[in-house]
Amino acid sequence: APLGEQLLKEFKRGDVGTIIADAAYDSDAIRKRARQLRAKVCIKPNAGRKKKKRYNRTVYKHRNLIERFFGRIKRCRRIATRYEKKPANFAGFIWLAALITDMV
Repeated sequence: APLGEQLLKEFKRGDVGTIIADAAYDSDAIRKRARQLRAKVCIKPNAGRKKKKRYNRTVYKHRNLIERFFGRIKRCRRIATRYEKKPANFAGFIWLAALITDMV
């Protein structure tokens, strides 16, 4: 999960409340970074992990809401292919797609 580790490097202590991820992101490095950020971790343990970590099953079940949201906004071609090169413009189109998908 190197992308997860790279993403978490961008945040400062106290910026993140909870990290919710699937088993692919279950690594000691991500859990260590979450402790540094003082964030709660809700990551389903990987099947190959020898010592199983605990996670909140109720919170984990709500993870699919986020995944379904991203599935809906990726129907917008401009977001799926990332036409916008500037991060601010791309974020604006994500907001627009979120508004449109909520209205439909």
